[in-house]
Amino acid sequence: MTTLTVLGALTGAALTGCGAGSPAPAPPTAPTPLPNASAPASASAAPEKPPTMAPGPAGRTPVFERRPTGGGTAGRSAEKVVALTFDADMTADQGPRAASGERFDNPELIALLRRLKVPSTVFMTGRWAEEYPAQAKAIGADPLFEVANHSYSHHAFSAPCYGLPVVEKAAMTRDVERAFTAFRKAGVRNVVPYFRFPGGCYDDTALHALAPADVTAVQWDVVSGDAFATDAGAVAEQVLDGVRPGSLVVMHCTRSAAPATEAAVRRIVPELRERGYRFVKVSELMEGSAR
Repeated sequence: MTTLTVLGALTGAALTGCGAGSPAPAPPTAPTPLPNASAPASASAAPEKPPTMAPGPAGRTPVFERRPTGGGTAGRSAEKVVALTFDADMTADQGPRAASGERFDNPELIALLRRLKVPSTVFMTGRWAEEYPAQAKAIGADPLFEVANHSYSHHAFSAPCYGLPVVEKAAMTRDVERAFTAFRKAGVRNVVPYFRFPGGCYDDTALHALAPADVTAVQWDVVSGDAFATDAGAVAEQVLDGVRPGSLVVMHCTRSAAPATEAAVRRIVPELRERGYRFVKVSELMEGSAR
C-alpha cells in the first residue's frame, strides 16, 4: 500500500467525502439475470436493458460490489475485466464557487477516455448536470459511457460521513429522483438505474428509504486516492496495485478537486491492458456476475 493510501484517507473528506474509503456494505443479493442482456466479449456497449439486482431483505435497495470468493469471483468477474468509474461531483451549494471560476468538470479526462476507447461509468450529481448541461448531454450521448446517479445534492445518506450535511430520511428518494430529473432536462441519454452513495456512506435506514427509487447501489473495491492528489504516478500505482479481476475503481471527474486523474489514467489504461485486462462499464460487470 503506498503513502497515497493515507493521503487519500485524509484528503477524501475535503472532496466532500466522495470515494474517501469503502465503508462496510450490506450483504448483496444475487443479480437478476435478464434475457438478451449479454454483450459480446469484444463489445463495450452496455446491454440494451441495464441489469439490476433484486431487492434485498425487506425490500432494501440492493448493493452491488466486487466480492471475491475462495476460487476467484463468480461468472464474468472471474475474467480479467475492470470497471473504471468516475464521480462527477458538485454539491448543491457550490454554485457560487463555480460562478467564480472553479471548475468541477474535467473535459480533458473525458476526451482522453474517448481517445483510449475506455468504456466507463460516470456517477453524476444532478447539480453537476445543471452546471454543465452540454457536457452531461455529450457524455450521455456517447455509447462509450453510461451515466449513473450520484444524488442531486451530494449530501450524506447516513452519518457520520466525512462531515457532509445529511439528507433527511423522508427526502432521500426525492434527492435521487431530482438528479434523474436534472439528467432529463439536460438531455442526457444512456442513463442507467444505478446509484452511488456520496462518500459511499449508507446504512439500513438509507437502504429502506431509497427502495421507491428502484435503483441498485454501486460500491467499489479500489480507491484511487485521486482526491486532491498532485502525484499522478502515486495515484496510478495505487490503482494498479489494487485492481483484481472484476474490480470497481472509484476515481473523479472534477478538475479542481482531482487534478492528477487524467495523467494517472494515461498510465493506468495501457498498463492494465498489458496485463490482459479489458475495460467494461458497471452494467456489463453486473450483467456478467449473474453467469
